[in-house]
Amino acid sequence: MGEYRKLWWTLIAVLTVTFAIMGFSGVEVYRKAPPIPDKVVTASGEVLMTKDDILEGQTAWQSIGGMQLGSIWGHGAYQAPDWSADWLHRELVAWLDSAARETQGKPFDALDPDEKAALTYRLKQEYRANSYDAATGTVTVSDRRAAAMAATAAHYEALFGSDPALREMRDNYAMKEATLPDPARRAALTDFFFWTAWATATERPGKVATYTNNWPPEPLIGNQPTPENIMWSLACVIILVAGVGALIWGWAFLRQHEPAPEVPARDPLTLGPLTPSQKALGKYLFVVAAMFIFQVFIGGFTAHYTIEGQSFYGIDVSQWFPYSLTRTWHIQSAVLWIATAFLAAGLFLAPLINGGVDPKYQKLGVDVLFWALIAVVVGSFAGNYFAIAQTMPKDLSYWLGHQGYEFVDLGRLWQIALFVGLLLWLVLMLRGMMPALRRKGDNNLLALLCVSTIAIGLFYGSGLFYGERTHITIMEYWRWWVVHLWVEGIFEVFATAALAFIFATMGLVSVRVATATSLASASLFMVGGVPGTFHHLYFSGTTTPILAVGAAFSALEVVPLIVLGYEAWEHWSLKSRAPWMESVKWPLMCFIAVAFWNMLGAGVFGFMINTPLALFYLQGLNTTAVHAHAALFGVYGFLALGFTLLVLRYLRPEMRMNERLMRTGFWGLNAGLVLMIFTSLLPIGLFQFHASTTVGMWYARSDTFLQQGFLETLRWIRTFGDVVFIVGAVAVAWQVVILGLWGRGGSRGAEPAEPAAMPAE
Repeated sequence: MGEYRKLWWTLIAVLTVTFAIMGFSGVEVYRKAPPIPDKVVTASGEVLMTKDDILEGQTAWQSIGGMQLGSIWGHGAYQAPDWSADWLHRELVAWLDSAARETQGKPFDALDPDEKAALTYRLKQEYRANSYDAATGTVTVSDRRAAAMAATAAHYEALFGSDPALREMRDNYAMKEATLPDPARRAALTDFFFWTAWATATERPGKVATYTNNWPPEPLIGNQPTPENIMWSLACVIILVAGVGALIWGWAFLRQHEPAPEVPARDPLTLGPLTPSQKALGKYLFVVAAMFIFQVFIGGFTAHYTIEGQSFYGIDVSQWFPYSLTRTWHIQSAVLWIATAFLAAGLFLAPLINGGVDPKYQKLGVDVLFWALIAVVVGSFAGNYFAIAQTMPKDLSYWLGHQGYEFVDLGRLWQIALFVGLLLWLVLMLRGMMPALRRKGDNNLLALLCVSTIAIGLFYGSGLFYGERTHITIMEYWRWWVVHLWVEGIFEVFATAALAFIFATMGLVSVRVATATSLASASLFMVGGVPGTFHHLYFSGTTTPILAVGAAFSALEVVPLIVLGYEAWEHWSLKSRAPWMESVKWPLMCFIAVAFWNMLGAGVFGFMINTPLALFYLQGLNTTAVHAHAALFGVYGFLALGFTLLVLRYLRPEMRMNERLMRTGFWGLNAGLVLMIFTSLLPIGLFQFHASTTVGMWYARSDTFLQQGFLETLRWIRTFGDVVFIVGAVAVAWQVVILGLWGRGGSRGAEPAEPAAMPAE
């Protein structure tokens, strides 16, 4: 550890404490998950459904795309309703109408205010009361509620079938006809929807909040923010202000200024020949570019479904490529191309770390890993298609088709295969790192890079800790280990250490500064990033302690983003350190964009929806999409493109990047993302927020609200941003594939090429 002992021990302490919190809180998640009753019966003794029926409905929901078609408890797609909120409201309305007709002889809407208030009070008393008997595993409902449940179930059975009366609603929800053809599975689906709605309305034993902390907003039964929600939202803001203050003081008093080292006359990374395994990385970059373009085009295609739910400019394509499928491919391809770019960057570094030579059979390992990734991509995409088309046997759907959970949609078999691929990548990386770690000298930065590499390889495996019929609350706990911890935490540390290692190897920054900065940054990222995972679980069937942990630590996630402007300036200043740095101008520009979008997308837009009070009304609205687009592409997308361009520059040292093309690509991507967010997603999300606070979540997600003319116009306006973004994406991909990998040359205005790599002496 040497002079970095304090920084290492700080990081170790942070990881020990934060993962202990994750573990103890995980026990709370398991113990306090909403019960799935063994059976639901009426007061007269009729069995309405069993636990097996509810879990069978969960698997049916997963097979049609799950979170890619509407959402459950706010997590999922934004076009169709949140099924738990929608079911709850429909059942409440059916109960009120039935009660009004029985007691007053007329519909509920025809009652006077006093009569409405009396029935609404009775409704709240019945629905919030917990009738679950833990001894028998039974939930008992009144005969009137059973009738309301049956009426609501009939609506969903017709909606997920092909009832002509609901064709317009299916179009508004971007659902294909006969989404779930099997009547028995449709009936089970309604049982699952009922249970998710039951958990949102039923108070925990001894508490005055429901199993989902009163989410969704539903005035009919008094679903409003709890006092704990408000208290921890206030604490969240206070912790953020305190954290920012502490960071600024620490930055001012603890930051060490050290003169920049003398820059070499030539780029040190070009002084040795490319190894066989490095030369083999060109195909990785081709796949990155191809999947990036696919993701962008399929994203534009999917966005159009929010206007024409079953058609693409008048052509009915939903029976072959429905919204749930294209959205699955859009998200899944993003994860895969970004991950592939990170893997390629790591594999490029491995021989450099190993003294400029390949470990034995390294190229073979690189080739095997590549074709394994191709098999995962092709197999998982095909499985998604056949599962959502409902042509895959239901017993195979989860394993080969669609898991139904956002960002981990690929079938379980393909998920296991991807995990095995990551373990192979880890082995290939360690074979280059371990000999270097045994050499004398300052290896602290390399040690951090090694630790983050191991974490990338292993942490994806946390997504294997749940199964097809695992309780959805417990599944959410493990899913966010992948989506938040693996992507937003571990990849962040790896990227920081990898960039620091590259810049130090180039001689642009001193090893001492790079090491100290990376270790400090890792601690800052992880102190909020690990327990901050729980801000995704406020309303997923968890308790107040989980809400408190998520609120407190998610505020700390924003703190390190405060200094990203300085990081952007440091990256920008590197390009003037040496003439040869001009050849890596555009990778540097991507890294600068990462700092900007980290501040705006992860910081501003992330904190906008992170406090429990804000998320109570915003979860599942287009405001979430704002954060997702700005943070996922703005941060990790640009980071992956920066790595891709950097590796390409060294794989093709004779290549000249086309200045005009790269300007178009870089600024097109940034401008397109800005237009997409500020002209469409954010305004729609704010209008939805108003509807959620004034009427209820069910209304903010309903076709009645979203199909209003002015909101449809805003979705049309998004097309301009999409087109600008697509132009930028095509320009970058053209540079990578046509001018880079295929070597079709540069053009006027290109940077001077670096001389071809010379053999090491």
